[in-house]
Amino acid sequence: MAGDAFSVPSDLVVMGHVSGPFGVRGWVRIHAYTEASDSLFGYPIWWLGRDGNWKACRLLEGEAHSKGLAARLEGVSDRDAALALKGCEVAVPRSEMPEAEPDAYYWNDLVGLRVVNLQGETLGTVDSLFETGANDVMRVVAGEKERLIPFVGHYVRDVDLKAGEIRVDWGADY
Repeated sequence: MAGDAFSVPSDLVVMGHVSGPFGVRGWVRIHAYTEASDSLFGYPIWWLGRDGNWKACRLLEGEAHSKGLAARLEGVSDRDAALALKGCEVAVPRSEMPEAEPDAYYWNDLVGLRVVNLQGETLGTVDSLFETGANDVMRVVAGEKERLIPFVGHYVRDVDLKAGEIRVDWGADY
């Protein structure tokens, strides 16, 4: 692994995790959180870590499979070494990611934004997003109150990253 040659970037974005070894030659199985899972192969250096302890790993080769990705990383040459990485998060620097297309957003850019309804009431902040199959959903938290708001145009009226705000058509009593 290339760990000592790089300083840890301050803008890492978790893009998936190592779900286990793949075969016996040191390949790892990756569960990607990205819309196009094989987009991870566009980054030559992956940051693998647990609990905020990151180490740079050079991607040597990768393959997309029906149940996820398989990757060969520098310095990981057998099944035991691959198994030791199970559970590690896979991250890349945000600064290396391409700009999002118009009206498209990286989830990590939405986390922490204030959510305000059309009546001007603050509903909370975006804690996380997840997929349901039908559409993406924002988890909006205000203290002990949690709201699950579908991230679709019918409800999400405006996303203003500069202002740090998402305007939604959603009642405070929902």
